[in-house]
Amino acid sequence: MSMFSTGILVLTSPLHTLHLRIAPVLSSAAQLVERTLYVHLHPGLNLGNGSQPRAVFIPPVVDLSTIISRLHSNAADICGHLNVQVLLTNVHAQSASLPNCPFPTPQSLAHPPEVVLTDFPLQDPSQSHQVTQSLQRYTGHCYVCSPSLSSVLLHPLLMRLQPNEEELKVPEEESEPLQTYSDVVVGGTFDRLHGAHRTLLNISCLLANRRFLIGVCDHAMLKRKVLKELVEPYSLRTQRLQEFLQDIKPSLQVEIVPLEDPFGVSVVDPLLQCIVVSEETKRGGEAVNKKRIENGFPPLILHEIQLLKDAHHTETEEEKISSSSLRSRLLGTLLTPPKDASHLAPLPYVIGLTGGSGSGKSSIAGQLEALGAVRIDCDKLGHEVYQPGTAAYHRVLEEFGSDLLNEDKTINRRALGRKVFGKQERLKALTDIVWPEIALLVENRISRAREEGKQVCVLDAAVLQEADWTCMVHEVWVTVIPEEEAVLRISKRDGLTTEEALRRLQSQWSNSKQVAHANVVLSTLWEPEVTRKQVLKAWNLLQKRIQQRPEGHVVPTSSQL
Repeated sequence: MSMFSTGILVLTSPLHTLHLRIAPVLSSAAQLVERTLYVHLHPGLNLGNGSQPRAVFIPPVVDLSTIISRLHSNAADICGHLNVQVLLTNVHAQSASLPNCPFPTPQSLAHPPEVVLTDFPLQDPSQSHQVTQSLQRYTGHCYVCSPSLSSVLLHPLLMRLQPNEEELKVPEEESEPLQTYSDVVVGGTFDRLHGAHRTLLNISCLLANRRFLIGVCDHAMLKRKVLKELVEPYSLRTQRLQEFLQDIKPSLQVEIVPLEDPFGVSVVDPLLQCIVVSEETKRGGEAVNKKRIENGFPPLILHEIQLLKDAHHTETEEEKISSSSLRSRLLGTLLTPPKDASHLAPLPYVIGLTGGSGSGKSSIAGQLEALGAVRIDCDKLGHEVYQPGTAAYHRVLEEFGSDLLNEDKTINRRALGRKVFGKQERLKALTDIVWPEIALLVENRISRAREEGKQVCVLDAAVLQEADWTCMVHEVWVTVIPEEEAVLRISKRDGLTTEEALRRLQSQWSNSKQVAHANVVLSTLWEPEVTRKQVLKAWNLLQKRIQQRPEGHVVPTSSQL
């Protein structure tokens, strides 16, 4: 059967047995849906009695909260590629003011479903057509779907995967009502929305009746994040949150605000009643309540949810599903497609490798050289252009004076450094002389590699982007480490004080600025073996890109695969 980009799963099993079916249902759905799987809950829905069923309101109960958590937990283990979203438009406590139907008109979703699936148990195979037609009409009444909506009954697949019927004969008990609140608040980074985020947001929407307030980390709150340079922009994170929440529960008043400190508006908003936390952030919730009491506001109810375990984590990643693990998995992959390089010869394919002082750029260049790349070390070429008799040698002496000369007539680069340090105009005068000469040497080295039939060159250049040498390369690779780690490395390596090392770093392009222009990002933050695996991954992916690169071909990024 063909795959669909987006599907909607209508679950009809009673809540008290549904937890036993979730894993086989998701396994079956993952064989049909590639990207987004919406989940619509209607326990007890009968699609086979001949009459057309309608959606009804279902009350928020504890079992429903448990099912939502189980759906996301199982999805993380079974079908991590799927964006699973539990829709809650039809979940509401009973009241006299409720309309007869949760869907006066079909609800629009960000991704119109192309297929509707259900766990409804088909008793008589001859009813298959009738049930699928009923399922399509039911779904079309609730949601705006693709005009060519297909329908699939998962029951035949489930018969092979699900627990036996005896296991499903669990006596039904009266469901415990779930305490809900007018105004609910959560906080987080919400980088690259994943299963743990979706659990938090789904449960929060279940708890909130009127308003849902979300504090999203920005600026100062991102400083301590692992690979903070790869955190998505605030605007993109909030856009994805808005889209997700509009699908989940469009009746909620959603407010998203930047979080610049650990508390944000949660300690000053008098209308808030509940804060949703995990076992990891519970202490933060308690700190919020302490501040609220100090500010004269009532404490919030702390609703705690469980962390989702990451069955695929490596030894350097957290055991829970986390954005930092997802960011680390991006290292070595193609983050943005290469720019047009039609002015360059196809081979050798030139990688421009750069990074701040202490980032481990040179060690990565050495590993790429060991894998078969021709390494062009711009630091060494920089020494060459200062040699007596070269064009740069004479121009530097004319510009900065012959008092720079050593006894052997070579230029004293340390003395030259003192003449330009902290003087932007003088530094530019120097780089205007030296950088073009280094670029000529680089072009000569690339031409030599081409004549020798080499496939890949690595241009190891600390000032690759500042010198505008990116026009000579097919891709830009950037190495990053946190500033505090870089300071430690520079101080140890070069015998500088912390202040001197920091000044050196601050005179260079920041990690964020470099990453903004990068195609591939690497990091030497962890053990050497971890770096080696990153570099090998990057190299192998590069070989595939080179082999699959017909004329005019657009190379897909990791997020498009």
